[in-house]
Amino acid sequence: MKTVKILGSGCANCRKLEAVAREAATSAGIDAEFVKVTDMKAIMAYDLISTPGLVIEEKLVSSGRIPTQAEILQWMQA
Repeated sequence: MKTVKILGSGCANCRKLEAVAREAATSAGIDAEFVKVTDMKAIMAYDLISTPGLVIEEKLVSSGRIPTQAEILQWMQA
């Protein structure tokens, strides 16, 4: 099972990122656990420049934007 973390305060972009990531995992049949990280100390531990951030298997793969489903799928399959 993949661990996917959404880093951010819970704003609209954070929710959108989570929705796109869930869709990517579901469409590819990838079993993933989604975790929302809203604690600023925990978020800053990932050297995040801006939110929302996407972490897959403890690796920061995106920050400050909402990547496409195709991009997220590539990261999940890597």
